[in-house]
Amino acid sequence: MTAEKKGMSLPVKLLIGIAVGIVFGLFLPENVMTVVVTLKYILNQLIMFCVPLIVIGFIAPSITKMGSNATRMLMVAVAAAYVSTVLATLMSMIAGYALVPFLPIASAMEGLKDLPEVAFQLDIPQIMPVMSALVFSVLIGLAAVWTKAKTVTNLLQEFQNIVLSVVKKVVIPVLPFFIALTFCGLSYDGTITRQFPAFLLAIVIVMAGHYIWMAVLYGFAGAYSGRSAIEVVKHYGPAYLTAVGTMSSAATLAVALDCARKSPSLRPDMVEFGIPLFANIHLCGSALTETFFVMIVSKVLYGELPSPGRMVLFILLLGIFAIGAPGVPGGTVMASLGLIVGVLEFTGDGTALMLAIFALQDSFGTACNVTGDGALTLILTGYAEKHGIREEAIQTVDL
Repeated sequence: MTAEKKGMSLPVKLLIGIAVGIVFGLFLPENVMTVVVTLKYILNQLIMFCVPLIVIGFIAPSITKMGSNATRMLMVAVAAAYVSTVLATLMSMIAGYALVPFLPIASAMEGLKDLPEVAFQLDIPQIMPVMSALVFSVLIGLAAVWTKAKTVTNLLQEFQNIVLSVVKKVVIPVLPFFIALTFCGLSYDGTITRQFPAFLLAIVIVMAGHYIWMAVLYGFAGAYSGRSAIEVVKHYGPAYLTAVGTMSSAATLAVALDCARKSPSLRPDMVEFGIPLFANIHLCGSALTETFFVMIVSKVLYGELPSPGRMVLFILLLGIFAIGAPGVPGGTVMASLGLIVGVLEFTGDGTALMLAIFALQDSFGTACNVTGDGALTLILTGYAEKHGIREEAIQTVDL
């Protein structure tokens, strides 16, 4: 039985799910797609219900284990996420001014089939929103450290063990099915076959930007920490594929934790603290994409690019909004719609087109976010080593 499990690894299951979903979506009739859409809705509800539990179960206990260093490490993590996002978007802005005027971008986004409505809605509300869980985790963890609350600290550790079991026995097994259903819907409505080519060139450029930024981020992290960045990124294949399928940093969290734990370059205590935190505050890939695409939309609809002054202001504020954006599909662009309208002065058509084309590559932007979290965790590891922060013992469950 063990050999069989090793033979069917998570990346293989995810790839099979993607392939099966695309093929089935090409010929399934509408009545069957109603079942597909309904199942996807239910699995999405289940996965998203678990996300706040995972956030609380990993961040709060990790903060208590860092003791007196908790506040400092939290500030370092937030600063690293903000700097990464701003620098990535500045790079994207420079590429936009250099390339957008020469792109044959079409504004037509029509020709998609409508997915059938879900047969019934089995709503599974989260116990609290993800950002509430994040703030709660930080506050309860820091307060437990400040007051030396041993009972709460032990309770949080017990809760982490429970969440680990939920991740292993519930979240991971349903992910391949959820991804298959997601790609089945994308194939059925024509997103993959019709809508994608309209902005193919722009998406290729943005994806190149993702890989360039990940290379820069991992290069810096490896140089700063003195540890091998390759030993981190080579384990991130399953997390990258899961992010492509779920289009959600939050939904990918369980797989990202598993990938990061396998790297000998990352301290286990930094993994348990950093990965869940960065899944919610580090959205460099999504912000990079949004920056490039707002420039495209501005050129398409308004005939000119935004001024450099407006773009720099947009980027600096976007970095803040990205920290507060939910790690769910389209979270970054939804959180920053106010900036798009207020700073860049987009009208209703501009925001609608922005949402449409952002959705085309949201999966790849999310994959960049998730993979970049490994580099920031390597930076945290290097910071902890350089400042003599003692490593805490961490209990994990292999998935």
